[in-house]
Amino acid sequence: MTTIEKQIIYWQSTAKSDFETAEILINNQKYVQGLFFCHLCIEKMLKAHVVKATGEIPPKSHDLPYLSKKSSLDLSEDNLNFLQILMVYQLEGRYPEYYPKSPSQEKIKEYLCKTKDLMVCLAKMLLA
Repeated sequence: MTTIEKQIIYWQSTAKSDFETAEILINNQKYVQGLFFCHLCIEKMLKAHVVKATGEIPPKSHDLPYLSKKSSLDLSEDNLNFLQILMVYQLEGRYPEYYPKSPSQEKIKEYLCKTKDLMVCLAKMLLA
């Protein structure tokens, strides 16, 4: 197995684990923390695509739109907008002066579903 394949497997498997953590947190009413893990899940899936597209270790960036561009993915406008939504929650836990408000429970469930759908979509794209 090549280093590229190992990198892709690493990013995918840890993304899956992070999504499971997001579900646990959200189900236990730790909404902002769960959304942080939604961001992390998509970040790692995009990093798998960066590895696939460039053959290099992905940059140490948390910027989802940047990673999307670096991976040369052609995402829908809806998915690109969702990347921007998740960016709000990536700062939680990194900077003590920044703590985003929790959206409504309806939005939280929507974001969790969108994260799962995007993760599945990105996983399928890796196989293409």
